[in-house]
Amino acid sequence: MPQDLSFYYAAVPAVLLVGLAKGGMGDALSLIGLPFLALVVSPVEAAAILLPILVFMDMISLVIWRKHGDWATLKIMLPGAVFGIALGWATSALVPGNMLRIVIGAVTIFFCLRYFWNNFRPGAGQVIPPRGQRPVAASLWGTFSGYGSFVAHAGGAPFQIYALPLKLQPREYTGTSVRFFAILNAIKLIPYFALGQLGTQNLATSATLLPFAPLATIAGAWCVRRMKPQIFYPFMYAMALIAAFLIVREGLGW
Repeated sequence: MPQDLSFYYAAVPAVLLVGLAKGGMGDALSLIGLPFLALVVSPVEAAAILLPILVFMDMISLVIWRKHGDWATLKIMLPGAVFGIALGWATSALVPGNMLRIVIGAVTIFFCLRYFWNNFRPGAGQVIPPRGQRPVAASLWGTFSGYGSFVAHAGGAPFQIYALPLKLQPREYTGTSVRFFAILNAIKLIPYFALGQLGTQNLATSATLLPFAPLATIAGAWCVRRMKPQIFYPFMYAMALIAAFLIVREGLGW
């Protein structure tokens, strides 16, 4: 278990940022948190240390958002996501994770910029109706989300590409996202154990950081509960855009 205080100077802010994201404040905060921790340990070790904390945060979020969620979205996206995790496990030694980051990030940047152009360009006044459920698109983006979540804890952007155009109420969207990633993170424990990334040392380190998780998760949920849809959605698209730039930056090694 790390004894150097410099580790905790980076690790504690990382956990707080991830906790805010888990509360519903957007995947970008989570992606900012992981590089914080990767400043003091290897990226692979950082992801392994964060995974048990993510599972703990998921449990808190599930309690907070227990009355909210869209089961139709979960049912249509989860099979692809589980396949994506399995694919990530099977190809973990073959496919460069950086290439996946670049592809996911680039698609998400285009998706978010299109949203802001359609809604905030000069003369834009047409209301875009919510999109219906699309099984093929749900399977595709679910697979990307599961794969990205496995290799880099970066599954939020593909989930948002499919789920945001549904225009669920903010609480329903957040509850759906919480359930989706709680299931994915629980499933990911199996391959992470199999790959030897959840040894005693990393689990002990996770345990020392665990007390910081609940406060940040509750704070994130408190903020989301007080956001109106006209504020929530531009904020979420902005968070997705920031997340996408961070994913591309990490993929390019900048």
